[in-house]
Amino acid sequence: MSIRAKVAGIGHYLPQRVVPNAEFETTLDTSDEWIRSRSGIERRHFAAEGETTSMLAANAAEAALKDAGLEASDLDALIVATSTPDLTFPSAATMVQARIGMSGGFAFDVQAVCAGFVYALSTANAMIVSGQAKRVMVIGAETFSRIMDWTDRATCVLFGDGAGALILEASEGAGTSADRGILSVDLHSDGQFRDLLYVDGGVSTQSTGHLRMEGKEVFRHAVEKLAKTATAAMEKAGVTSEEVDWVVPHQANIRIINGTAKKLGLPMERVVVTVQDHGNTSAASIPLALSVGKAEGKIKQGDIVVTEAIGGGLAWGAVVLRW
Repeated sequence: MSIRAKVAGIGHYLPQRVVPNAEFETTLDTSDEWIRSRSGIERRHFAAEGETTSMLAANAAEAALKDAGLEASDLDALIVATSTPDLTFPSAATMVQARIGMSGGFAFDVQAVCAGFVYALSTANAMIVSGQAKRVMVIGAETFSRIMDWTDRATCVLFGDGAGALILEASEGAGTSADRGILSVDLHSDGQFRDLLYVDGGVSTQSTGHLRMEGKEVFRHAVEKLAKTATAAMEKAGVTSEEVDWVVPHQANIRIINGTAKKLGLPMERVVVTVQDHGNTSAASIPLALSVGKAEGKIKQGDIVVTEAIGGGLAWGAVVLRW
């Protein structure tokens, strides 16, 4: 027998304010048609004034606990993947821990930008498989609206705010691809591509900064690297593309999602797409899409799900799991 980290519950939260593409037409030389045709995005959510990343994360956490039928005290650990924490320290995760009434266990943040949730899922999986924890909540939460340059029409229309939370718990498996839980993980990064996607500020440089992106270059790397990491993860799991029920990709751009699915030889009917409603929510995008996919009756128990993401660093990776 082997230990697997299986999904026990999932939930998400989106800020109340919905921002349609048309809202940008008054301040930028852009249009709804221009944004849709290049990104597939139709609207996104922005956090209210005073609404922080840890608040979004805590709301998603409560929804995941409810879905799992668990209490905060049932958790051994809590990991928040974010690039937009409330404060320099303490971690957003410890703030979520306090908000949901989790007095035991431990909490920390993971920072791998848009690949953050995949990295955090990998970390939680390793803790469960090694016996360090039995039940871990993994949250992706972002308020990217706080780091936008509102004069840069190439970037500010692409991002949104939100949070998604998933609970993993230890389960016994046979060690085959028939097991429920995380079947494989594949992670990569390459720091030489730093200048393709970054924020031009931070604590050590004594400024908050704004997001900067070389869109064409990021696109070129994204499709190739996402298809490769997803394929590698599937090979590690002993799963073929025919066996995959759902691909739940990082929701950055519909053209990247389409291109990656094509390279994987998977029809778009088997891809969960939420980019039109959320925009790019960075580390929150995969758990948001997983939660929406489950709520819509797409993702069901026993389904094989492939998630893949790429973000600043560049950092990228994929996880294969049986729901």
